Order: sequence, then C-alpha cells, then structure tokens
Amino acid sequence: MEKKKRPALAVIIGVLLIAIIWLLGSATYVVHQNEFVAVRRFGRIVSIVDEPGLHFKTPFIEDTQSISCKIVLYDIPASDVITKDKKSMITDTYVLWKVTDPIKYVQTLNALSARADERIEASVYNATKNAISSMTQDEVIEARGEYLTNLITDEANDDMQGYGIVIVQAQIKALDLPDDNKNAVYERMISERNNIAASYTAQGDAEAQKIHNETDKQVAIIKAQAEKSAAVLEAEGEAAYMETLSKAYDTEDKAAFYSYIRGLDTLKSSLRGKEKTIILDKDSELARILYGNFN
Repeated sequence: MEKKKRPALAVIIGVLLIAIIWLLGSATYVVHQNEFVAVRRFGRIVSIVDEPGLHFKTPFIEDTQSISCKIVLYDIPASDVITKDKKSMITDTYVLWKVTDPIKYVQTLNALSARADERIEASVYNATKNAISSMTQDEVIEARGEYLTNLITDEANDDMQGYGIVIVQAQIKALDLPDDNKNAVYERMISERNNIAASYTAQGDAEAQKIHNETDKQVAIIKAQAEKSAAVLEAEGEAAYMETLSKAYDTEDKAAFYSYIRGLDTLKSSLRGKEKTIILDKDSELARILYGNFN
C-alpha cells in the first residue's frame, strides 16, 4: 500500500513544482538594455519600465510588451519631387529614428515597426517635397547636404511628435535628375562653369598685365637712376683723370718723366710675339728714349 502511495506523491510534488515555476514565470519579466517594457492590465498600459533587470507583475492580470528604444535605420524608396521652377528630381533617402515616448508609440501605432516605417515614410516624403518645391533646381543642388538634411528632419519631426517617435536624421543619400533632362542640365552646368572659369582667367590676365606694367615702370626708373649714377661717376672719373693729367704736366721735369714712362709702356706693348725687332725713325720719341736724348 505504501509502495503505491509513493509514486502518487511524487507526481503531486512534480505537478506542484511545475505550477510554482509557471507561476513565478508569469509573475516576473526581464527588461534589457535599450528597451522599454509596457505593463498592461486588462489591455490598458499601467506603467512603462526602462530600468534593466528582473521585475515583477501580477500574474494572470498583467502582461508585458517589449519596445526597442535603439536607433533604427529605414531606407525609403526613391521618389520623384518637383522643384519651384517645375523641374523633376529623384530623391533617395534614408531615415534614422527611435522611440522616445512608448505610450504614444503603443497607442498610435501599437508598437509595430512596420506601421512606424509607413508613417515615417509619409512624413519624410512630405517634408522633402515641401523643401524642394520651395527651391529652384539650382538652389536644391547647392543646398544638398547638411542644410537640406536639417530642413527635412525638422519638418518631419513636427509631424511625428504625436507618435512618440523622434527622427534623428533624414538624409538624402542620392539626389539625381531624370534621364530625359539629365544631359541638358549637365551641359548647362558645364557652360556656366566655363563662363566662370573664363571670367577668372580674364581677371587673372588683367591683374598679370597690371603687375607687368608696374614692373616695367619700376625697371625703367631703376635703369634711369643707374644710368644717371653711371654718368655722374664717369664725369667724376674724367675730372679726376684730367686733374691727374694736369698735375703730371704742371712742370717741365714732370712732363718729360711722364713722356718717358708712356714711351716705355708703348715699347713694352710692341715687343710681343716672336718678332722682337723694332724699326724706329731717328726723330721718334721712342728713339730719343732709347738713346737717352730727352732734350
């Protein structure tokens, strides 16, 4: 009899253990990093828990719903927009978004990321269309980058406030032209750039000519000053030479000595090369020097 009671008791204990484990599982939940947990009671949200760790709830009455608060990347399909000057452009945009108000997110979108993507796509497209339609095509091309990104992001966020979502960034990753007018736009842009380059070249040539003219003027001034200085020095040299020459002839003895020295210099100059023979007239100055006749 006791042997029959033992298996029944083991079964009861096992069932009780399973019930306790199941009850504990129903009464606890875990919150992870970068996550909200909405605690519902009969379907109504009673609390939002964002502190990581193990938490307790009332079993059978309360249930939980996990909501990620990480930044999510959503790639929006390319779409056509019209500029202020009625020209078509193709935008390809991606969005970074995250949940900041889980209650609004659950109430409006039931915490479904697919529904959030649809709502974000509509908001970003409208913001992009409004921004680009307020500019000409040239203005759009010049504004692409940080300015256009901030413009679209701010307007899209105004629309998404009621959904508990913040758009961190709505970035146009590609801004292109339709194939039918792409070549015409490129040719116009090339022509404009060529005109700008020609203008810069003309300004550079004018500035270069101005510098060239100024340099020529400075060279002419310096050259004239140098020629003037040279003429002054030459005149001073001539005056010094004449003064020296006059001093050399101011007496008869000095004049004779000077003539003697000049004659020797002349003779020395003539005795060059292999031929050393000199034929002189007996009445020449050199003959008088050689014969020592200075009178």
